[in-house]
Amino acid sequence: MYGWLATLGLVFGGCCSNAISLEQLTSEFPQAGSLITFFQFILISLHGLPQHITWTCYGPRLAPTQIPISRYMIQVCLFYLISLLNNAAFAYDIPMSVHIIFRSGGLIVSLVLGYTIAGKRYNIHQVLSVLLVTIGVVFTTLSASPSSSQSTSVSSTYLTGIAILSLALVLSGFLGLVQDWTYRQHTGASPWQESMFFLHFLALPMFVFLRGDITAQIQVVNRTPRAYVALLINTLTQLVCVAGVNRLTTRVNALTVTLVLVVRKAVSLVLSVALNGAAKHVDMQMLWAGAVMVMGGTIWYSFGSSKPKMKQQ
Repeated sequence: MYGWLATLGLVFGGCCSNAISLEQLTSEFPQAGSLITFFQFILISLHGLPQHITWTCYGPRLAPTQIPISRYMIQVCLFYLISLLNNAAFAYDIPMSVHIIFRSGGLIVSLVLGYTIAGKRYNIHQVLSVLLVTIGVVFTTLSASPSSSQSTSVSSTYLTGIAILSLALVLSGFLGLVQDWTYRQHTGASPWQESMFFLHFLALPMFVFLRGDITAQIQVVNRTPRAYVALLINTLTQLVCVAGVNRLTTRVNALTVTLVLVVRKAVSLVLSVALNGAAKHVDMQMLWAGAVMVMGGTIWYSFGSSKPKMKQQ
């Protein structure tokens, strides 16, 4: 029980505070997605490094792992791309409220991929509840879509942001399946700290492809030194958040992970609106209607999951 409470505390406390700090940071620096992601990966890698290196007569080397490093490589690539895409979407006029709820659409992606790739079967309650969540996500997306009176470039920018988030959702679904498979192959291993470290540490060399973009973003942030305080707060809360999420993924399957994260995002939505008010050009009635559908579908799914699943053919 204590382990579950600690995990949920990390997820809800760390991730909700991270969403708030991220909204403050991206509202002032919407183009800084790559820099934010890079700082997060650096800090989390530095935090985990002392626990995952061992000293030999030839110097430091990586300590033995519970899961072979080769099994992490696909996860690393997917996680790197997902993190970059989610932070990059803010540069395309995506409000935080829409960002939070849209990403909750991962439930439908996990269900479709689980059915088509992993051969899983779901009962009618699960299917209908996920359909309700999907309708809620559509409502949320439409709540911030540019009106017909706005220019074509504004509409194109918003749709590009939605496309980026959609791609991140699909990749997240694949990441969940890979993690499910990995932990089934290594039953008894529950290396959430190990997973958190290697998903960030092994991805660091990939940032060399973004060095020009990151350098340009640093030059912009340098004009406002206090921005580094906000960046540090965001990175520290991300550390807590990622620790909770990775700890969660080693305890439950991909759909249950998505379920918990949907509830967390709903809490973040309430805090975002309460602390920062409604974003401009957002239809709050449609936004809240979508949020209620997402929450209702989530609760329905949790009850539906306790019912017997259809047998595999």
